[in-house]
Amino acid sequence: MNYGVSIRVRLSLWYGTALALSFIVFAIVLYAVMARGLREQVDHSLEKAAEAAVRALEQHGVGPTLPFDDLAAEFPELAVLDKSFQIFSPAGKVTIQSPNVRRHDIPLSRTALEAAFEGRATFESARFRGESPIRLLSVPIRRGGELVNVVQVGTSLQQAEHTLRRMLGVFLVATPVALIVALAGGWFLAGRALRPVEALTLAAKRIAAGDLSQRLTVPRSSDEIGRLTVTFNDMIARLDDSFQQVRRFSADASHELRTPLTVMKGETELALRRPRSAEDYRLVLESSLEEIDRMSRIVDELLFLARADLGEVKMESKPVRLDMLVEDIQRQAVVLGQEHQVHMAVGAVEPVIVSGDELRLRELILNLVDNAIKYSQAGGKVELRLSQEHGLARLAVVDQGIGIPPEAQARIFDRFYRTDEARAHCKKGTGLGLSICRWIVEAHQGRIDVQSAVGQGSQFTVVLPLAST
Repeated sequence: MNYGVSIRVRLSLWYGTALALSFIVFAIVLYAVMARGLREQVDHSLEKAAEAAVRALEQHGVGPTLPFDDLAAEFPELAVLDKSFQIFSPAGKVTIQSPNVRRHDIPLSRTALEAAFEGRATFESARFRGESPIRLLSVPIRRGGELVNVVQVGTSLQQAEHTLRRMLGVFLVATPVALIVALAGGWFLAGRALRPVEALTLAAKRIAAGDLSQRLTVPRSSDEIGRLTVTFNDMIARLDDSFQQVRRFSADASHELRTPLTVMKGETELALRRPRSAEDYRLVLESSLEEIDRMSRIVDELLFLARADLGEVKMESKPVRLDMLVEDIQRQAVVLGQEHQVHMAVGAVEPVIVSGDELRLRELILNLVDNAIKYSQAGGKVELRLSQEHGLARLAVVDQGIGIPPEAQARIFDRFYRTDEARAHCKKGTGLGLSICRWIVEAHQGRIDVQSAVGQGSQFTVVLPLAST
């Protein structure tokens, strides 16, 4: 199987490329700065030499027959080994010339002569075949506003070019060396950085084999790898919880569906063992029909929850008078309470308007009231209360029934979950009503809470946001 280029190789290449580009840019900038600095240094030395020459000429005066040696003897600062001097007349002809210039004919350029007439100094460069270029500075000498002479000072750029060539050679050697070191360092650092990822991969393979109880060791550092490990452990924990819920759901669903089938099969077999009267057969059929109704109710509720999980249940969002809905349901619940000898009452009910689906909210309240009546003792009381505070509607269903153990309160909204006490008290429940209630509440951006004590009753509180004005 081809997995492509590994992350370690890609990180190393990116790291090496970035470092190489940074080094090349640094080398180019440094070379340019160095070249400019050397040129400015040469120009500055030419300016100093030109100042000395101008002072000498202004003090001595220049004639066409004055040798440079006599002038240099009187002004030693002109006898500089790395500088050449030429003095031109206003016509551009050489009047005085240092000995180290005579091997080349360096005339005064037209640009320098025109600038001299305007009183400006001019920097220029000249190159001779097979030799290093020469840097020239032409400075005018003026008296009474008239151009008298032009002093031209020159020097070779051989030393500057030699320095720049050495620097370029160093860069050409250092760049591949730096690139190799960068690639090796990137390979090493990428290996160290990805070592925890490799450990995560191996652990994930063990977990994928089916052991969801395993967890990865969280490193001490809180870097990206540490956060990834924590996130991975949280994901595995949620997966483990999901699988546990699926297993419990499968077991509970099997139990809930097997029980009515077992009852129907037993009663049918018993009725077929010997001839029975019509009344006996009628009783068996009525019992079977009751169990069929129970299974149909379970299947319908399972289908509803499955569609809800897939997002296929359509919900309306309209203003609903929750107080009027409570009073309407209370009238229906009175009849149901009479069948179980439970008194149905309505406590304080404030006018409340919420935004939602009236049919689903009715189903929510009916399920809670039905549960409260089913698990109440004969002669008990179930009360409905409705209030609002801080922009929230609070609907409470309070009963005086068998109560819920503390350890079971966190699971009562799981599908098919019923405590042993609940199964013993009421055999007709499906264990899906509270799951549907929770889904309806959450679909309305609310929450449902439970407070209960064994033998003292329970209070289910639904909290919903009020409709916006």
